[in-house]
Parts: sequence; C-alpha cells; structure tokens
Amino acid sequence: MKDYKGEEILVVTRALFDSLGDFQGINTDVDHYLPSLLNPENNFFMDRGAAEDDPSHKQLIPYCIFRVKDENGTRYLHYTRGKSGGESRLHAQVSIGIGGHINPVDTREDHLGRKTYMAGVEREIDEELNIVGGHTNKIVALLNDDSNPVGQVHLGVVHMIDLENDNTAANEDSIANLAFTTLEELRGDLYDRLETWTRCCVDVIEEL
Repeated sequence: MKDYKGEEILVVTRALFDSLGDFQGINTDVDHYLPSLLNPENNFFMDRGAAEDDPSHKQLIPYCIFRVKDENGTRYLHYTRGKSGGESRLHAQVSIGIGGHINPVDTREDHLGRKTYMAGVEREIDEELNIVGGHTNKIVALLNDDSNPVGQVHLGVVHMIDLENDNTAANEDSIANLAFTTLEELRGDLYDRLETWTRCCVDVIEEL
C-alpha cells in the first residue's frame, strides 16, 4: 500500500451511493445526489491509504473542466498526467479534469457541508493552476465508473469552469503539456489517450 503520509480525505459509504441510485458514467441529476453526499451526517474523513483499497467507500473528487469561449470558438483545457501526480494508475494519460481530494484543512463553519466542499475545490484549483482573470464555477454532473480499480473507490463531482481568457498555466509538475483545444480534437486524435473519466465527459460535454 502506498504511503500517503497520514492524509485524510472526504468519503461517503458505498451503501449511501447505492441507496441514492448507483449508475455508470455521467449523471446530471445533481440536485438528487449532492444534498445527501454533502450532508455532514453522511460524509467523513478517512485515511487515504485505507480508502484507496476499500470499495465500500467512495472518495468525493471534484473534477473541474475548464472552458474558454472567444473569437477562436470554444476550447477546453487538457494536459498529460505526469509521474509526480498522486495517482500512479493514471500516469501518461490525457485529462481535461483538474481537482483532487477534500481534506480537513478545507473545513468551514458548516463542518463537512457544501461550503467545506467548495473551499476544497477552489484550493485545488489554486494549487494546480495559475489563472489570470476571473472564472465561474458550476457543478453540472456526477461521474462514476466501476469498471476499473481507480473508479471503484472514487465518485467524481463534475464542475464546469468558464474562464475569462486562456491565460492559464500549470503550477505543478504533475500537469504536463497544458493547452487548450477544441472538442473535435478531443474526440479525434487525442481520444485514445484520454483517461476514463475524461472520455465520459467528452462524450456528452455539450449536455453539461
């Protein structure tokens, strides 16, 4: 088991997810799932080392898609996951998702509620990207993929981030070859290199 140095991460039980209605792929019924997932009575912090190998729990993972609309059309940020990233099982794959785990440092007055979760999302964005200009942040879907060991222990919360411009750079070595590209390219030459969660999003992104 990889040493995560005692990191604690926000999780819910798989039983809760099943009771709400499990699914495979993308689900846009955010209002059905989020109130229960972000209810402090239903979620808690768990040791990451244990959680990574425990499919009886789902780690809540913000998965932020960055989009810019300008004279060049609509383009999406994408990058290659570098070797220094926290999830070795995803190295060298292409992703459009930025995000990570929610940790105790993110706790706000609502303890484990929506404010705590959103604080964690913005912290992850600030840690991983250098964005010049403002952005909006909207939760548009949930993402689940039980077809592989990584997906079995994670539950993605998909955010659509609209940027004022494309002046964005990587803050971490784990984010390599960062660039903006069209949906056509993501569905074309890049598609075979996309990680599973990114494929799920790219397939239906016009609906998000």
